[in-house]
Amino acid sequence: MAYIEKKIGTRGLRYRITVSGGFDCEGNRIMHRKTWRPPANITEKQADKLANKEAVLFEQSINQGYAADNKQTFAEYAEYVLQLKERIGKKHRTIDGYRGLLPRVNAAIGHMPLQDIRPVHLNRFYQALTEETAKIEEHRAVPIIDLRAALKAKGFSMMKAAKLAGVAQSTVNSACDGNAILADRAQLICKATGIEFDKAFALRIKQKQLSSTTVLAYHRFIHTVLAQAEKEMICPYNAASKAEAPKKKRSSVDTYQTDELIRIRQAADKEPIKWQLAVHLLMITGCRRGEIVGLKWPKVNWEDSSITIDCALTYTPDRGVYESTTKTEDVRIIKLPKETMDLLRDYRRWQLEMRLAMGDRWHASEYVLTSEKGGPMSPDTLSSFLRKFERRHDLPHIHAHKFRHSMASILYYSGADPVSISKRLGHAQVSTTQDMYSHLIRQADTQSAERIADAIFRDNQSKNNA
Repeated sequence: MAYIEKKIGTRGLRYRITVSGGFDCEGNRIMHRKTWRPPANITEKQADKLANKEAVLFEQSINQGYAADNKQTFAEYAEYVLQLKERIGKKHRTIDGYRGLLPRVNAAIGHMPLQDIRPVHLNRFYQALTEETAKIEEHRAVPIIDLRAALKAKGFSMMKAAKLAGVAQSTVNSACDGNAILADRAQLICKATGIEFDKAFALRIKQKQLSSTTVLAYHRFIHTVLAQAEKEMICPYNAASKAEAPKKKRSSVDTYQTDELIRIRQAADKEPIKWQLAVHLLMITGCRRGEIVGLKWPKVNWEDSSITIDCALTYTPDRGVYESTTKTEDVRIIKLPKETMDLLRDYRRWQLEMRLAMGDRWHASEYVLTSEKGGPMSPDTLSSFLRKFERRHDLPHIHAHKFRHSMASILYYSGADPVSISKRLGHAQVSTTQDMYSHLIRQADTQSAERIADAIFRDNQSKNNA
């Protein structure tokens, strides 16, 4: 039974609630305590009544196994959860992403005990993230020299510069292409390569509003932490599940027109066979770029004309290129047309010839698409090729993911069902596919209605007129 002690201090009326939680391994009684303060503007009699109700709820939570007196803060527990998730195999990039969110989250609720976090606290945090006060200054560095030539003069490849600087290779590639990058990344590159920052880059400062996707990422992170706390019975419920989750603004997907795809294919035919195959696989399979470079020869089924997608290659500055699961941790089999299988055979023969020619310099691996010496290829290398490929042939802007959307578009207009399309894309749920391509579904449905009308009404009308 709960014991209630009423006290009046400088901060007003408060109630000290004590509940017995059994005995520890040494036979000592475990006592759980909680201080409860009544709302303002109520009588002492009303406060006594509410305190009794609070004591009953407190005792029930203790009897159910919840350590409701746990004073562990969100910041303390979040660090534990991140370590736990990494230990059980959560993707390295996901953990890094969570850590990047910690400063804002800890500033808002990090000091709060887990048991005290309520949906209203999270709703206020999400609101603050979407308001003008959430604007941040983004410092970007614009190259004012030929950075690619400067790196070469210093004896650095773009990959080596990225590794030494601890930044993504795509960042170095982008800067070498003359694009603005984050200023702190530019400073790291200059420090690692001995290039003077002030002579290589010009600073540009602009204000940036947090996107709806970023705000939703904060919610998902908080939900992950509190879900673990609920699972471990540290708090009775997940406040994030009861908060108003931020709404993600769905942007329209960008696709290639059929004539653009034909131009890209024709241009790819003029490239070395490795890049022919890379573009071919992107166009045909709808796979993510990491899945394309993560494809292995044992996963090519020559008899069935299919490939199995069960892993992806990822790059991070601290780990380099490493193998991970697919985005949704799915395993899917993708059928390929004869043209793709023929190209795979030709490329296989070429790769074997290269392997023999290089001898001991070849780093044997099972990957289909490899680096120049046979090792795994970074996804950033594929993106870098696509940028150069686009400029070299005066093609529309090429992005690996755009091929994925284009394939889905072609399948919808050809009458394929959403379930089949979802499986080919590797979405965790069909609803994801339907939501992402809702406009394509509507357009395809309109075309279907017209075809039905042609079959039922218009053909008959033409016959009658005849």
